[in-house]
Amino acid sequence: MRLRRELDLPELSPAHRLDRLTAGVLMFTVRRALRGRYQTLFSRGAARKTYLARATGVPTVVLPTLVQSRIIKRRGCLQAVEEPGEPNAATLIEDLGDGLYRLTPRTGRTHQLRVHMASLGVPIDGDPLYPNVVDVAPDDFSTPLQLLAHTLEFVDPVTGLPRRFVSRRSLG
Repeated sequence: MRLRRELDLPELSPAHRLDRLTAGVLMFTVRRALRGRYQTLFSRGAARKTYLARATGVPTVVLPTLVQSRIIKRRGCLQAVEEPGEPNAATLIEDLGDGLYRLTPRTGRTHQLRVHMASLGVPIDGDPLYPNVVDVAPDDFSTPLQLLAHTLEFVDPVTGLPRRFVSRRSLG
């Protein structure tokens, strides 16, 4: 709502979700008539997103690896959890060295990247939820989550042209 007023774009709306603590690329639409086409890209999994994460520790598996698990986020619970059953979440995790990882989600579950990294023994630096909940004020960004939505790629549903957006931000 604030951005709508500041930019004088009354129909401004995000085309997909991004955790509040995650920095980086977030796509918005400015015309309601086209919003559905772009939102469908994400609901169908036709947009490719890559993230960068900083984490401390040694992974419990050899990387790169495709992590697949069943992630459930229950209403009223801060953390999502992995449960036995048919996988509903998949993330390709690559070690880029010096505690930097590239994460390529194949699905889009709530907290998926954070859960998968913690499950490998390398929780993302600055994460107040995984592996353990840390009491942090909602407006305290003194130790930010080291997760960056780095790239977003898709074929534009309106023009048919390939699109690629890259964040100018970097991790601390």
